[in-house]
Amino acid sequence: MSYKKAKHILPVELLELIQEYVDGEYIYIPRRTEHKKTWGSSTATRRELEVRNSSIYNDYLSGVDTATLGEKYYLSSKSIQRIVLKEKRRRIE
Repeated sequence: MSYKKAKHILPVELLELIQEYVDGEYIYIPRRTEHKKTWGSSTATRRELEVRNSSIYNDYLSGVDTATLGEKYYLSSKSIQRIVLKEKRRRIE
């Protein structure tokens, strides 16, 4: 996300009205619901995590314990347990 100068995109009247409420502060204007993107839709992060989680589950099925998986993937044992449970449920469906 990049910042845009309000004076370059808003009519003067609207800018002056906004300045009555927020003068010189940063504000966030959220996207309209119909324009919202789902998490990870702009990057490959979601897919990378799916591949990682699948690898964790396959390692777990091969007999690797959660503590070792935690060290290998730099995650807590609790996170490994959550991933294993989620992958197990996903594969059952």
